[in-house]
Amino acid sequence: MLRFLQTVMISAAFAAAGALSAQEYPQLFDVVDVSPDDVLNIRQEPSASSDIIGTLAPDATGIEVIMLNSTQRWGMVNSNESTGWVSMRYMQGQGVHIDHFNMPVGLSCYGTEPFWSLHSDRGVWHFDSLNDPAAELEIDIAQDSGIAQDFRRMVRLTGPDGPATAFIYPAACNDGMSDLAFGLSISLMTGPSAPMLSGCCSLGAR
Repeated sequence: MLRFLQTVMISAAFAAAGALSAQEYPQLFDVVDVSPDDVLNIRQEPSASSDIIGTLAPDATGIEVIMLNSTQRWGMVNSNESTGWVSMRYMQGQGVHIDHFNMPVGLSCYGTEPFWSLHSDRGVWHFDSLNDPAAELEIDIAQDSGIAQDFRRMVRLTGPDGPATAFIYPAACNDGMSDLAFGLSISLMTGPSAPMLSGCCSLGAR
């Protein structure tokens, strides 16, 4: 079963490669050039005349931009269980830091049916689910494509039930619990005979 899943995931990765060049988003950004006594507005639509639905502090850091609009002047961010847009004029990219296990630092994933969450920390994935006991999955290898800015990862892990497998890939995603947007998706098996779980991943704290 595990070998079959790995084959399917690898095939999917190669199929996606043709449509993927340099995947630049999601990315983490810091707010810049905003007066210390002001804020950066989050607007409902990518327009300076659109309604304000939230704000970012002038020194806010680690803000995840999910995607850009067609003009690339506005970036989609999550705000108060929904999404909005900020002017990229006031955002400076900090990039995505990759740890020694070839995974983005701070990666967190979420899914529904059943509800579950996963947090990556220095080579260990902490997995929690409403239906199953918490588990720690240790990374054996996280293979990338060799393409810069491509966040796809085929991950082989070891857990309490034996070998586990995950595939992380860029795709618009919703967690089924909110109106938040995500730029990364995940397919995960926590053991060789476990069901395949699907979910969304974030590069920053949710």
